[in-house]
Amino acid sequence: MGEDRRLAAVVALAQGMAAAHTPRDSWHAAALGACRALDGGFAALSVWERELGRLRVLVNVGDRRPDEEEFPESEAYPVHQFPEITEFLHERWAGGGGPNAWVETAEGTAAGTPGYFHQRVAALRRRGRGCCVVAPVVLHGRAWGELYVARPVDAPLFDRADADFATVLAAVVAAGLAQTERLEEARRLAYTDALTGLANRRAVDVRLEEAVERHRTEGAAVSLVVCDLNGLKRVNDTLGHAVGDRLLERFGSVLSLCGAMVPGALVARLGGDEFCLLAVGPPADDVVKAADELCRRAAELEPGEGVACGIASTEDPIGEVHDARRLFRLADAAQYRAKALGVDRPVVAGREGPQDPVVRLADEPPPSQGERRRFRGRRP
Repeated sequence: MGEDRRLAAVVALAQGMAAAHTPRDSWHAAALGACRALDGGFAALSVWERELGRLRVLVNVGDRRPDEEEFPESEAYPVHQFPEITEFLHERWAGGGGPNAWVETAEGTAAGTPGYFHQRVAALRRRGRGCCVVAPVVLHGRAWGELYVARPVDAPLFDRADADFATVLAAVVAAGLAQTERLEEARRLAYTDALTGLANRRAVDVRLEEAVERHRTEGAAVSLVVCDLNGLKRVNDTLGHAVGDRLLERFGSVLSLCGAMVPGALVARLGGDEFCLLAVGPPADDVVKAADELCRRAAELEPGEGVACGIASTEDPIGEVHDARRLFRLADAAQYRAKALGVDRPVVAGREGPQDPVVRLADEPPPSQGERRRFRGRRP
């Protein structure tokens, strides 16, 4: 391959990874770009999981065999089967050598001998491939994993120049992975509450819009629990904000625990003393049970005063739910009623008969300003 072609291949690989929106997209772009750059028939990107002593495959692209899924759930290989992983990715590199790629063939080792090749050779033969190039991926100064590109038996063997080029490609992949990590961290921070580690209001808004759309198009049940932690102001005023923050963190943990009772539920802190749980799919009664348990556990948290919990679900008689805002108003109104009544159980919108006070309150014309706290100061 000429220098111009190789430069173009490097640029294409970098651009493909830069355009990725998720880690999976990034892995796929890395493997596919390297496969094309090296004129391979198959490529894989794997991560070295030190704590588990294994090399786990993240993605397979190209001419895949029946046992090679594109994004495998459980394709992993014990490091002891590939001892060159620890030697070539760590020992030699830490001893002053570079993280250079090497080539192996179905007949045995070739360029850049790592010292061990038996399992690699067996894998090439088993899958009908003639040769492969293995390039260590180094991220943040540590051996992260490997880039693997193979050619079929009737293709030319990789040579030393190909191994050197694969080393360059692995460095480009590492840069792309680092960028993906930064983007993921930025997304995580944008949708995570810093104090509790739960999702934040922005995440809830996005998921609730998606959930209501699924309800409208597929009929999926959508249930929203809105909680108000009682007594937080008193705790902050008398014991200090550090104690109040600790109470919020503890309640967040309890909410997370109870949310796990509902498969796929999103638990979040909306801000201040307000939290919520969003479930799409599970029956409303399952959500109510989880909220009951939440109320019980919250009542035991010291120095708090329990929690006021309101629920709105599309499975209950609350009328048509055309948008996320109405479901939020219903859950908020139910939570306000629970607080006003001083009950230690959740109030569920639509379950108090034809003239349900929660539904009436939620459907009153909104004030000229504000949305979330419009129920405060009213009587149910």
